[in-house]
Amino acid sequence: MSQYTSTDPVVAARDLVRIFSTASGDVPAVRSVSLDIKSGELLALQGRSGSGKTTLLNLLGGLDRPTSGSVLFEGQDIASMSERAITELRRSRVGYVFQAFGLLPLLSAYENVELPLRINGVSRRERRQRTEEALGRVGLGPRSRHRPYELSGGEQQRIAIARAVAVKPSVLLADEPTGDLDSATGLSIGNLLRDVAHDERIAVVVATHDMTLVGLADRVKMLVDGVFTEE
Repeated sequence: MSQYTSTDPVVAARDLVRIFSTASGDVPAVRSVSLDIKSGELLALQGRSGSGKTTLLNLLGGLDRPTSGSVLFEGQDIASMSERAITELRRSRVGYVFQAFGLLPLLSAYENVELPLRINGVSRRERRQRTEEALGRVGLGPRSRHRPYELSGGEQQRIAIARAVAVKPSVLLADEPTGDLDSATGLSIGNLLRDVAHDERIAVVVATHDMTLVGLADRVKMLVDGVFTEE
């Protein structure tokens, strides 16, 4: 296999299939999906609930394994990686942002952003620098000592984005990041994700049915029943 270079897709999915077995039979959530994702782009995966968006995100980020097909992450097939290597990939190369924010309520905004760096063994000095930079990037440096319950929904989502960006990932995966926010706040979060993609050269993939967020994307792929379709 040729050596991965920065001009190659950071993630390349080929013929992905994910089938879930249930008591009533097999349910295909993703069917024959192929996709290249490049650094510095905001890609929107559009589709209604149950279309396979979250399953596809989980496959792209190594949170789940495909029934068949492959995911190359920076040139390496995730299927060939050990569990330890996949855990390291998820910790240090992939950032995650969820609809429900996922902040720890007893930690301050600063501590929430710093925590993944602490887990990754980053030195105290670098942790401080990265955390302060990430909080500055999302415009919440002055709110860094506040706990989540003292912040608005939009501010909490900004903290979640800062936490994802602080690990300096190659890919940021966001699952319905504006789902619990009003339209104006959702627009600001969408603009922030686009800026993160363009300025930090991170591949940002957003699963959403928010048309405002779709409108901000560099590229949009529509999922219907686990298959890409043309609008």
